[in-house]
Amino acid sequence: MPVKIRLQRHGKKGKPFYWVVAADARAKRDGKFLEKLGIYNPNTNPATIELNVDNSVQWLQNGAQPTDTARAILSYKGVLLKHHLLGGLRKGALTEEQVEEKFNAWLEEKEKSVADKVGGLDKAKADAKAKALQAEKEVNEKRAAEAAAAALPETPEDGSAEEEVEALEEAPAPEAAVEETEAPKEEATTSEEE
Repeated sequence: MPVKIRLQRHGKKGKPFYWVVAADARAKRDGKFLEKLGIYNPNTNPATIELNVDNSVQWLQNGAQPTDTARAILSYKGVLLKHHLLGGLRKGALTEEQVEEKFNAWLEEKEKSVADKVGGLDKAKADAKAKALQAEKEVNEKRAAEAAAAALPETPEDGSAEEEVEALEEAPAPEAAVEETEAPKEEATTSEEE
């Protein structure tokens, strides 16, 4: 029976979540499997991968063939490296202590690189948030300045404000204009009586 190490899709539409499984190559993608080896969640940054390294290495030693994506995941978690080192152990090129030492050194280096990436993402997120706050602060200051300018009475720049004040003082009062309009009517009524 040909065995494949492949991904089995779970999760809702648009939010995939995968199980890494050892399955018969003839089985359906999301169908029957022999053993669940781990999970892979590409929705997070960096992607979340939890894998049982020893069981995965055992399946590789038994002849299971990983798919391309599964091979990338196994390589990322060091399963292929451990399989390679155990091959050297079988041939007598390495001892068990050397295998464990090399694998643990690789794991520490990998954890450092992942931690650096996470730190870089956190820093980028903090920088983006600071930029957004600064931009929002500038917009609020601009709006406050515009509101203050709108609240002040408008004055023309070329000194015509003084001329407008003088023109208003010289203009007749509105009461005088009303009296003038009423006076001709009275004259008209008196002339009719005569």
